[in-house]
Amino acid sequence: MEVVILPGAHQIGVLAADAIEALVRRKPHAVLGLATGSSPLPIYDELARRHEAEGLDFSQAQGFSLDEYVGLEPGHPESYREVIRREFTDRVNIAPENVHGPNGAAPDLEAACQEYEDAIKAAGGVDLQILGVGTDGHIGFNEPGSSLASRTRIKTLIEQTRKDNARFFDSIDDVPHHVVTQGLGTIMDARHVLLVATGAQKAQAVRDFVEGPVAAICAASVLQLHPHATILVDEAAASSLKLADYYRHTYDNKPEWQGL
Repeated sequence: MEVVILPGAHQIGVLAADAIEALVRRKPHAVLGLATGSSPLPIYDELARRHEAEGLDFSQAQGFSLDEYVGLEPGHPESYREVIRREFTDRVNIAPENVHGPNGAAPDLEAACQEYEDAIKAAGGVDLQILGVGTDGHIGFNEPGSSLASRTRIKTLIEQTRKDNARFFDSIDDVPHHVVTQGLGTIMDARHVLLVATGAQKAQAVRDFVEGPVAAICAASVLQLHPHATILVDEAAASSLKLADYYRHTYDNKPEWQGL
């Protein structure tokens, strides 16, 4: 696990976009794992800028989103399919048919979960998975207590997650109780995981999953076992890390050829 501490969200967005651009230029048919929430937005903004200004080409790429609410009607503005479309895929030239998401409106949700797993496998697996992290250490919608080997499945949201997400709805009463999410085992299959965390409210979660034990109570801690996990945090989110100075020293002295 590599921890990179940067001054703010803009610098994080630029560095993450560098890694994604390098991937797409090296492998035009790359498979990207797409996350929602506020953390990835600077990445999507920078990628859209590079597409518009520099012609960064996503025409052969595919995208798979992490999760979806259960029960929202098709086209609901806060469905994650719509959020991904609005914040990223409509702003670049990725083909709509190459953007995939779990079906939270399927009549048979268990079958839909297996179909999603099969679709990721058929695409060759995820090359680079973008992640945020919740204040309780969840990634995707793998809440505390999630199996570290879990696959795409139905999950019930804890109340803290519903409260955190209520800002996107008219009220907490409108936030669904259930979701379909890629499992931790599914996420761990990605060849490169790139997690972004900003703000002091994420400091404890960052400390717990980076420097704490690997345990289901903090789902993101499973990333300690990933062979290529990059953690991009700002100074506020890094404020509780015991080894922050070491992480800064390591990144400052990293060979240029190594990249992320």
